Amino acid sequence: VYALKLGFAHLRHRRKMEKIISVMTMIFKDSSPGHRSRCEEDDVVVAVDSKSQQILHYQKTQGLKKLQFPMNIFHSSSDEFEIRHDLLDCHISICSPQVAELFTDNFDYQTRDDFVRGLLVNEEILGNQIHIHATHDGYGVRVSNLLMYDSVSSDFVRRWFYPITPESNFTDQEGRSCTYSRHNVYRGSGVSLGHGSQMKENVLIGCDTSIGANCCLSNSVIGDNCTIGDNVVLDHAYIWNNVHIASNVEIRQSVVCDKAEVKEGVTLNKQCVLAYNVVIGPNVCLSEGTVVSMHHPEEEQEEDADEFLSDDAEVGHSKDKSKQKVFNPAEVGAEGRGYIWKASSLDDTEDEELSQCLWGLVLNPDPESDSEDGDASQYVSLLLPLLKKWAPVFKNYVKRAQDHLDCLGAFEEHFLEQEGHWAAMVKVLMNMYQLEILEEEMILRWFSQGATTDQTSIGAGTNRQFSLESFRVFYFNS
Repeated sequence: VYALKLGFAHLRHRRKMEKIISVMTMIFKDSSPGHRSRCEEDDVVVAVDSKSQQILHYQKTQGLKKLQFPMNIFHSSSDEFEIRHDLLDCHISICSPQVAELFTDNFDYQTRDDFVRGLLVNEEILGNQIHIHATHDGYGVRVSNLLMYDSVSSDFVRRWFYPITPESNFTDQEGRSCTYSRHNVYRGSGVSLGHGSQMKENVLIGCDTSIGANCCLSNSVIGDNCTIGDNVVLDHAYIWNNVHIASNVEIRQSVVCDKAEVKEGVTLNKQCVLAYNVVIGPNVCLSEGTVVSMHHPEEEQEEDADEFLSDDAEVGHSKDKSKQKVFNPAEVGAEGRGYIWKASSLDDTEDEELSQCLWGLVLNPDPESDSEDGDASQYVSLLLPLLKKWAPVFKNYVKRAQDHLDCLGAFEEHFLEQEGHWAAMVKVLMNMYQLEILEEEMILRWFSQGATTDQTSIGAGTNRQFSLESFRVFYFNS
């Protein structure tokens, strides 16, 4: 709170004294590289004017082997500037009223990073500045993945949030309390602990939870109204409310959401997630990083694909919604309920293979999709996951202006040959733009150039114009 007050005071002072408008102050906390509260996804290098604390350059470092700094920061009016990598981005920004207007006027600002990047690039033209306020005190972290969820939860149990502590019950509307014991052990009211069970350290147990015999709990949080059997091991486990865990279960560094059930003999390795109402087991071992949900992973892709298809494209298309997806007992157990979400990964072999057949792989994900009468909806549902999967590789090949035009030309040539897929082209182009593979200027330039092949028939040319006009309307309205 003290850091925010200082940030507000500095922002007001700058806006009052300086002719150039300071539109935002970003809050950072001093934190050495490698600290457990820092996340690789959010690690940044910031170039700052030492006197005014104006941000001159802001760059995320994840996946980078070298850093690049624009030359203008060395030729700026600053007498002295600092390049800092010892800052934790708290993702707290004190904004002026102009921020909302800038987001509205620049529709390509989808995130705060886009906003910061855009303002720094156009600072000399628009005169808008961003400043930094670094603090030594306080606590501010963004939870963006399971590792950060574990880190912040552990800090809370270990009382790094003081005076906000578990026994304070700031979020309990019913006013229930818990007791605090040494080694940071917290027990809510109505907790039952079986014979031989141990709560070693940094353990929080919610109200009306029952724990069986000979259990070992450490660095874990258990919610309200949970039932845990005998011989259970929980280490860095986060069990939400109304969860049932049978005997002989081992859970390490994982999250189990509300109303999930873990059958006997189940093992959850690191970074597993069981979503709401999932049932696992019995006698199943989930590998590291497994996510189980009651929603099939294809459902979101199908809904996303159907959203952008016109009514004309769906004429004669009868989607079999009655098709029932069944649970795989080999994955979730004989009594299990849920679907495994498998994370896509790129290895060196796949990268090399893709570089040899990049366009063919993306444009023809299914050999049977070459028919002109192919289903546009099914085609999009097959193509979009591939575009998302290979986006990092695309970005390595599509860099120059000519690369963009070649890529767009390859797509156009394919869709001219496969008229049955014309309705999908709008969604494909928008997806390539949203994945930051294709740039806005190059798409509009390609659109204005007209047909890229000499084999365009009258019918195909009409379809092309209709589809591209649909893309243009959707693009400017998004």
